[in-house]
Amino acid sequence: MHVKVVITKGEDGWYVVTVPSLPGCITHGKTIKEAKENIKEAISLYLEPEEEIIPGKGARVIEVAV
Repeated sequence: MHVKVVITKGEDGWYVVTVPSLPGCITHGKTIKEAKENIKEAISLYLEPEEEIIPGKGARVIEVAV
């Protein structure tokens, strides 16, 4: 899976990385390399399924491949 991210350099010198397609998925790093590694982890955690999903009445849980 390939995800587009946006890297910007903050006023403090750190690189901030956001994922426009994943609201709230954001991280940073002192270098671009560190920021890229951190966003990989952040995306993985963001997309990690919840272990215990309890559907409401009339709903069901299914899996889809992306």
